[in-house]
Amino acid sequence: MKAAELFDLTGEVALVTGASSGLGWNFSRVLAAHGAKLVLAARRVDKLEALKTEIEADGGSAICVALDVADKTQIGPAFDAAEAEFGTVTILVNNAGIAEENWALTTPEDSWRRVMDVNLDGVWFTAQAAAQRMVAADKHGSIINIASVLGFRVAPTLSSYAVSKAAVVQMTQALSIELARNNIRVNAIAPGYVLTEINREFFESNADNEIIKTIAQRRVADPSELDGTLLLLASNKASSFMTGSTLLIDGGQTFGI
Repeated sequence: MKAAELFDLTGEVALVTGASSGLGWNFSRVLAAHGAKLVLAARRVDKLEALKTEIEADGGSAICVALDVADKTQIGPAFDAAEAEFGTVTILVNNAGIAEENWALTTPEDSWRRVMDVNLDGVWFTAQAAAQRMVAADKHGSIINIASVLGFRVAPTLSSYAVSKAAVVQMTQALSIELARNNIRVNAIAPGYVLTEINREFFESNADNEIIKTIAQRRVADPSELDGTLLLLASNKASSFMTGSTLLIDGGQTFGI
């Protein structure tokens, strides 16, 4: 099978959380470029409109839905809107996430709760809703959770984030076992540091910083360097016998070189 056929997502409906910026924005464009219909989800719908316009200008199809994954009551309506427009969501990219810097000894309870509400509970309940609807519609599917290199190693002041992402790795394995019989694959991507609009100034003005020294390749990634991994996991043709895996895309940072 040729690559164009292997990664053809025509007929698939993909919902991407946290699609209004960063990796979520890029993930959405890549999936749309390969034929999927996109459900762009984020807290602020107005920020999604520009992305919708870009996708449609390139010949794709997309809708915008309001979704704060920390609010469980918003998850069902987001999937309802997706189904009304395109049908059952068959690809979920659980991308929404936050980080708050605090030393462990002084982490406020509300800060800990905010991180867990989005990075753990939000991922769980969104995946659960997606899977329930796939099963009800008798559809195959792919759930792609976005973990982090910090799910495998830690960094000072980011304990809550690291704990939440480690839980996502374990959640991915747990869901994969239970959903395999329903023909739903669950995998995860664990990126290292990726250049986005949020951190661009920091990395470009601090080329010799300590973070880059922890990465074997001595650089951060461009968002496009996650495209191949995303398409691999999204395509049922490319990764039909793959579930429960977490793929590290970190330039060798995990090894602590």
